[in-house]
Amino acid sequence: MEMISFKDFQKLDLRVATIKEVKDHPNADKLLILNIDLGPGGERQLVAGIKGVYEIEDLIGKQIVIVTNLEPATIRGVESNGMLLAAEGEMGKPILIVPEKKTASNSKIR
Repeated sequence: MEMISFKDFQKLDLRVATIKEVKDHPNADKLLILNIDLGPGGERQLVAGIKGVYEIEDLIGKQIVIVTNLEPATIRGVESNGMLLAAEGEMGKPILIVPEKKTASNSKIR
């Protein structure tokens, strides 16, 4: 794995977000569309490959950690404005990175 400088790491803007709404991606079997709340940072939409691992109803209200300053990407025809953080679990299934305690949306991760 390539090493990066601390200066490059500081370019990442990691924040806590709260999932407000989740729906199936119309063009993909393993993707969900998440509408998230960043508090004063506003709301945005993410596309995430977590379908089949997490139930939609269990995601509503859940806090996650996201990278807020990625360029938008169109994933199977749907725009995604950020990326959630997840660990690789058993069989490659994603495990969401979540705050240990409830915290304000838009809290900076450092």
